[in-house]
Amino acid sequence: MSVRGAGQTIRDEVSAWDGITAHAHRFGGTEYRLGSREIGHVHGDGLVDIPFPTKIRNELVAAGAVQPHHVLPDTGWVSFYIREPGDVGRAIELLWRSYDLAVRHNAKHKTAGAVPTQPRFGDAPP
Repeated sequence: MSVRGAGQTIRDEVSAWDGITAHAHRFGGTEYRLGSREIGHVHGDGLVDIPFPTKIRNELVAAGAVQPHHVLPDTGWVSFYIREPGDVGRAIELLWRSYDLAVRHNAKHKTAGAVPTQPRFGDAPP
């Protein structure tokens, strides 16, 4: 099950974030990167895979917000299935969390770099 147009809605939103680039993913779909760091990828209109530090991954799985990655369940990667329209916004929020972690990581390792403010789904991008 998936939501028609979910992949494009996610692409429109995530591609507008500062520093994000979209690329073809090696296993199909669209991969989003901040510099060389992948913040996640979307397979069609029904599946989003996102990397997180293991601690955050465990918290998200325990809360029932995501599932362990469908191929790499023992890593920090998670899988989120888009089954209903409201899941599109939840997928974007999860990608934002990965993006925010990447921005904070980059800022910590550089002398400059602002931490982004999270938009609400549907708002203009930051």
